[in-house]
Amino acid sequence: MNEKVKLGLCNVAIVGPYGSGKTTLLESLLFVTGGISRKGSVQDGNTVGDSAIEARGRHMSVEVNPAYTDYSGMRFTFLDCPGSVEFAQETYNALIGIDAAIVVIEPTLERVITAAPLFKFLDDWEIPHLVFINKMERANNNFMDILHALKSISCRPLIPHQYPIGQGEQLTGFIDLVSEAAYQYHPGAAADPIPLPETLKEQEQAARAEMLEELANFDDHLLEELLEEINPPQEEIFQDLKLELGADLVVPVFFGVAEQDYGVRPLLNTLLREAPDPETTASRRGITQQPGETPLAQVLKTCFTPQGGKLSLIRVWQGELTEGIVLNGVRAGGLYRLQGQQCLQLSEAHSGEIVALSRLEGVKTGDTLFNQRQLAAELPKAQQLEPVYALAIAPEKRQDDVKISSALFKLMEEDPALAWEQHGDTHEVILWGQGEIHLQVALDRLRRKYNLPMTTHLPQVPYKETIRKSVFSIHGRYKHQSGGHGQFGDVYLEIKPLPRGEGFNFSETIVGGVVPKQYIPGVEMGVREYLSHGPLGYPIVDVAVTLTNGSYHTVDSSEQAFKQAARLAMQAGMPLGEPTLLEPITYVEVTVPSEFTSKVLQLVSSRRGQILGYEPRDDWQGWDRVTVYLPQAQMQDLIVELRSLTLGVGSFHWQYDHLQEVPDKLAEQVRATSNNGNGRS
Repeated sequence: MNEKVKLGLCNVAIVGPYGSGKTTLLESLLFVTGGISRKGSVQDGNTVGDSAIEARGRHMSVEVNPAYTDYSGMRFTFLDCPGSVEFAQETYNALIGIDAAIVVIEPTLERVITAAPLFKFLDDWEIPHLVFINKMERANNNFMDILHALKSISCRPLIPHQYPIGQGEQLTGFIDLVSEAAYQYHPGAAADPIPLPETLKEQEQAARAEMLEELANFDDHLLEELLEEINPPQEEIFQDLKLELGADLVVPVFFGVAEQDYGVRPLLNTLLREAPDPETTASRRGITQQPGETPLAQVLKTCFTPQGGKLSLIRVWQGELTEGIVLNGVRAGGLYRLQGQQCLQLSEAHSGEIVALSRLEGVKTGDTLFNQRQLAAELPKAQQLEPVYALAIAPEKRQDDVKISSALFKLMEEDPALAWEQHGDTHEVILWGQGEIHLQVALDRLRRKYNLPMTTHLPQVPYKETIRKSVFSIHGRYKHQSGGHGQFGDVYLEIKPLPRGEGFNFSETIVGGVVPKQYIPGVEMGVREYLSHGPLGYPIVDVAVTLTNGSYHTVDSSEQAFKQAARLAMQAGMPLGEPTLLEPITYVEVTVPSEFTSKVLQLVSSRRGQILGYEPRDDWQGWDRVTVYLPQAQMQDLIVELRSLTLGVGSFHWQYDHLQEVPDKLAEQVRATSNNGNGRS
């Protein structure tokens, strides 16, 4: 009998803000179900989650970690997801393949807002989710206050499933609001039933009424019972919870202390009883499963291991996979179930499972996998986050230049939130990502996996220059004699400024053939070559150059000679046109909770930003969208300060907009920096 017959399946993501205790909760879930025999700790660096060296060195999740365990006839596959906003792409990519999510929250009112982007993603994708308020032994706020704060960031109604029992400031147990039974926690063991404390009956009744009233919004029969003051039976409430959770209509709320295993067993039992099965999830995604259907799967994560090479973590949506199966025209290698970094080899995987396939070359995270030549439609994938932070990188060893491209492409496969470019103006290799820590992790991987240690610095600003006034009759003559034929070219140029954004224009007004037509392209070539490095040291833009006069020699003139003459004319004329420095200005849309809008306005103003306006953010209750023009020179650490001001939830979208003159005093500082070797010279 195969595992599909023996065990039910449920895929659960563990998500939540950084520091909420997700990896600790995973360790507890595995321990109480017998998935591991001994609990590790994040501080000791011996947990199943956070198995990567980069994660353990920082005591934080930097990638998705799969783990599985069997409990009461159910095989749970848990995906421990990063909480830092800098690794949100990892989390979002994984969430599209799960059946339910546990959102882990700290019991602090000020930090509730940090979960808002995650709730929005879950609500937009209609992913069933529960809340587990962790670290309740440190709670400084009333449970119901925390619950009501959470409601302000969720589009779905949050309903309490439990009510806490405490002694002083200590959490000692809970009341199950469905059964109205009270329990006392015990370290390392299941909670014991105790009499319901008389002092909590009023609070328990209020919390239970809140739960039932929310459920009654989706069940007319339950509403009738409440109106008639009939106490509904437990089975009816459980059935409503299962239906409403599976349809992502409500969000049940639990609490506990994962480090001590408090509250973990009730959470597990709720997942057993109320979480949707894989068939329900597939149906919600529009995938109708039939026996014998052709395999259909999706890649949730890609990684490269030192031993096995490329591994693709996939969700099987329908059909069965076997070792060596051909998907998207590529023959896969081994088939595995993952427990952190440990791999258990499989011969087959069934619909609803999350497993790993090796050697799926050319297949990327988010791709839909199938074994037919054509597919009707690609499965939806998580939106690609735009990069907001950059570093210029270069190999420590010069001979490693040839290896950098292939290593960076592999790094992008593992982490789609990264990007890189070779900048056309500054000629730097620039690595883009979601923040400072994100890029440091990427650089650590380059060093560890590909033996490519890097030096880094902030990218140079691609300044340009232009002129403020026109100059006329600028003479350039190139004459060279070295035996045999010499070189002779002679030109007169006019150089005029153009409106901002016009670029470069070359023309000629030659009459009488004083410069033969065959030499005029050489003049333009010489002008264009000079434009790459003006008198201030930067590329020249927004100028018009006209060839007005000149002379030639019937024997010694050539296109090359006129090219050199044009360069000499430009070199003489440009400094006379009052050269001025131009800086790139970006159009930036900053999105933040409304309570932080005033801080953002101050932030952009302090960075020479021009505020264009602000308004409520579409489809985000309680959020604003601030639009500004901001010099690119002021954007290099903008995301760092923005997140610092907004508890990590502020973000922005930007694009190049136009060039603008740099204020004279600042232009002097830029040029001084360049001349000192700290910028582009």
